[in-house]
Amino acid sequence: MRLRGVRRSRNVEDRRGAGGGGKASFGGVALLLVLAIGYFAGVDVTPLLDGVTQPSGAAREPTAEEERAAEFSAQVLATTEEVWGRIFEEQLGRSYTPPVLVLFLGQTSSPCGGASGATGPFYCPADRKAYLDTEFFATLSQQLGARGDFAAAYVIAHEVAHHVQNELGILAQVNEARQAVGEVQANALTVRLELQADCLAGVWATHVDGLLEPGDIEEALNAARMIGDDHLQRRAGRVPQPHSFTHGTSEQRERWFARGYEAGDPGACDSFAADRL
Repeated sequence: MRLRGVRRSRNVEDRRGAGGGGKASFGGVALLLVLAIGYFAGVDVTPLLDGVTQPSGAAREPTAEEERAAEFSAQVLATTEEVWGRIFEEQLGRSYTPPVLVLFLGQTSSPCGGASGATGPFYCPADRKAYLDTEFFATLSQQLGARGDFAAAYVIAHEVAHHVQNELGILAQVNEARQAVGEVQANALTVRLELQADCLAGVWATHVDGLLEPGDIEEALNAARMIGDDHLQRRAGRVPQPHSFTHGTSEQRERWFARGYEAGDPGACDSFAADRL
């Protein structure tokens, strides 16, 4: 992704080095199990890590790689601000208020619960902020096999898409509907919410096409495949359990991102009206 000359967003809250640093230490299988349950869901799954070394809480200075990740994140966030600001104004006739991106190392707090390296990136509608441990990009590449800078950009765009859903009132509607049904039905609603966010991330990708390099879209599609519920559960040594899915299968995530990219229109992202996901 060509980001040279792209401005850095000012909507970044950098909590790195402010205490609460350090990252839970666990092996690849345990990490994948954690991600299979909590990835992108905004769910703190650290209680599931019994017997695992928890963060020490000691502050430390970000590494050079983490500093590059922070700059990259701020630039990608700026592109989402421009894209969604334009779409809201031109297509929806309203203004867009961008989210704040909280950067942290190891662990921090949010109104939606504790944030740690175990939760993965997530969006908290209560404070309208997206949370990202800058070490996560290494996990994305090394542990999950989703390599490339545009795979990382897709992660940010997906979380911003949840903010777009919040701006449009979709998150509140889904939350109300989830509370009225059982766990399996609630999970199914969450899958539709996540696939819509993937589609909206694809819409963003269309509108930053001038910044893309050869292979970027393939990186995003591969990232979508690598974080499908079925793939993550298999990697964790489990038989996929569709009733437990909260984000969709690899095929579904890839297809909905592609749908948004090909259409370039948020109107194509109504996953709740789709007969087939």
